[in-house]
Amino acid sequence: MTDLSTRYLGLELRSPLVASSSPATSGVDRVRALADAGIGAVVLPSLFEEEVAREQLRDHALAEVTEDVHGEAASYFPAVPTAETGGVTRHLRLVEQCARAVDVPVVASLNGSTAAGWPRFARRLADAGAAAVELNVHVVPGDPATSGRDVEDRHVEVLEEVRAVVSVPVAVKLSPYFSATGEMAARLDRAGADGLVLFNRFLQPDVDPEAMTVTTGFALSTPAEARLARTWVAILRHRVRASLAATTGVEDAADVAAYLLAGADVVMTASALVRHGTGHVRVLLDGLEDWMRRHGLTSLEQVRGRLAVPATTDPQAHERAGYVAALEAARRTYGELGAAAGPP
Repeated sequence: MTDLSTRYLGLELRSPLVASSSPATSGVDRVRALADAGIGAVVLPSLFEEEVAREQLRDHALAEVTEDVHGEAASYFPAVPTAETGGVTRHLRLVEQCARAVDVPVVASLNGSTAAGWPRFARRLADAGAAAVELNVHVVPGDPATSGRDVEDRHVEVLEEVRAVVSVPVAVKLSPYFSATGEMAARLDRAGADGLVLFNRFLQPDVDPEAMTVTTGFALSTPAEARLARTWVAILRHRVRASLAATTGVEDAADVAAYLLAGADVVMTASALVRHGTGHVRVLLDGLEDWMRRHGLTSLEQVRGRLAVPATTDPQAHERAGYVAALEAARRTYGELGAAAGPP
């Protein structure tokens, strides 16, 4: 019998599969269905900094309108936003309802780009029943005057401020675009991150040359995108204290197994659940168990980190050697194809 139990952020999980923030986790019934299918934990859709700011501005405007009104004129007060109209309130209610509805950890997500408001709302999410908080610091430094260190410092600042006010575990979802990802991971690890999620996928605009307009859109991830995340999971496995969550490109059980072999504590999926529905959780877990049985493995401890970069190995030299080996393999394959084709 295979044992799929694991630990993530200090939490006990019955399986290493986590439903990351997506439409698949956007309601109580969907979260309950994921739990029934065997998911290890659920990350709810993000509460966005912009939602918080809008609600704060609205409440401030209401206060200004009524601050000079006599108390006896209470019937003239504008209606106070209710749970049905307040986006933040609705989000907190979702956290509460999901935490009560399932017996797996429910992780709340905060998405923003500045330090303003994060601590207070992280605390409110924790108070609503979130087992942990995931910080999705979405920073695209479009200003050429912004230095890389400024961006890095902002991540650490947000983490430290949130870490100071909540008692639940805190994870940070990282971008793959840092100039020194390993050093950034180590800084966040030292600053108290309980987990690192590798990697965030930015929604990038594009250009429609016929309409001559900038377009926006979203594409679900594919397994080919998983290589970068697996590379860094393998490097960081023995070099940070924090739990490692791998995300992006999880389509079948082989993708889950590959991430675990690289060193991930948990494997997150969103695109596959959107494509195939909640039932795909069982497909992934059954496939993982079958793979373990075929290889004579009975627990995740026998799997995790088997192919991680050893702690005694220079990661830079290791990756350089892999890069050169890949180029040589490509030269043997595609060079021969070019030679076989002959001159034009």
